[in-house]
Amino acid sequence: MGITSWKSKIRETLKRFKNFQPPADETPAMKSFEEQRISEAAYDSHDRGNRSVALNRITGSVGRYKDFDSQFRPKQRATSERLEWIKNAMRQGRNLGPVKLYQIKDDFFVLDGNHRIAAAKALGQDEILAHVVELVPTDDSLQNILYRERADFADRTRLPVEINLTEVTQYAHLLDQINEHQKFLKQQGEKAVSFEDAALDWHKTIYRPLCNIIKNGRLVDYFPERTVADLYAYITLHQWKEGRKRRYGIGIGKFIQNNMEAFRRKMAELKDCEYPEMKHGITVFILMSVQAKKEIKLMEKIYELEPVREIHSVHGDVDLLVKVVLTRDLLSSDAEIISEFVHDKIRQLPGINSTTTLIPGISKIKEPA
Repeated sequence: MGITSWKSKIRETLKRFKNFQPPADETPAMKSFEEQRISEAAYDSHDRGNRSVALNRITGSVGRYKDFDSQFRPKQRATSERLEWIKNAMRQGRNLGPVKLYQIKDDFFVLDGNHRIAAAKALGQDEILAHVVELVPTDDSLQNILYRERADFADRTRLPVEINLTEVTQYAHLLDQINEHQKFLKQQGEKAVSFEDAALDWHKTIYRPLCNIIKNGRLVDYFPERTVADLYAYITLHQWKEGRKRRYGIGIGKFIQNNMEAFRRKMAELKDCEYPEMKHGITVFILMSVQAKKEIKLMEKIYELEPVREIHSVHGDVDLLVKVVLTRDLLSSDAEIISEFVHDKIRQLPGINSTTTLIPGISKIKEPA
């Protein structure tokens, strides 16, 4: 290779180094409060008071969105001393007071307390105490109408937690429930009961227990686009307001009654964090055809399964007869529970040729003499 060629390559390399720019920070930029406010036309303010806010929902800052990245890490080294002081104060358990946030829909923006949020994130905390002022969008889109209904519900109830519905007009149904509960509480005592107090008692004694039944029953798994609050509203609308007889798996009416206050009384009889029995037995007979000379080994393995109550080796078209008592969860179907047991516990055993499942319709059982 000639000298001229080498000189050319050297000049190109030096030029690349001269023009080299370090890669831009790949961390997403923090959201701008003003841009979000203008985009959502969010100008109607509502003071929500003090509440715990998840740190991962704080996505921007009112005036300092250029000083921190999206994870609230300071971009300027000069701010690190203050950050370290706040982190040490938090480690010592000092009360630094609530930060101040604006809320626009699901996002929160820092008005005061950027360093406290940065410190909380650095220490691995999940939540922070904040004084929240919510700015509600004024445009009349369907999404904004729902959002304003949610904001109005929060204003009237002053509940310390959010209730998120995905359909318009459903918050009115919840407000009607609280009104009814307020009347009930007034009838039970001599003292006047405010709407906010009735809302808090409704949430504690009615809404939260039923939501726990829905969660434990895993009903929400079958409606991925809905929230637990949606299912609460749907079920109570049919069970308590319209009085319709509906089936939810094994019949949720058995667990929540058909009257809101009757349900509340049942919850009051339970200990804290204890909820109605959510299991129900299913008796199943399974007929099995198995490979020759494997009956005894299969009987031993199957008999070890907890739901199996009896197992018999029989003569005829089948080889084994098994009686099983399965337990189904609230709202689960018979077919789902039986299919899961037969497929996962029985058919996986080597030596099983085929199975037939029988479910009793009407049974009569004699007790031992």
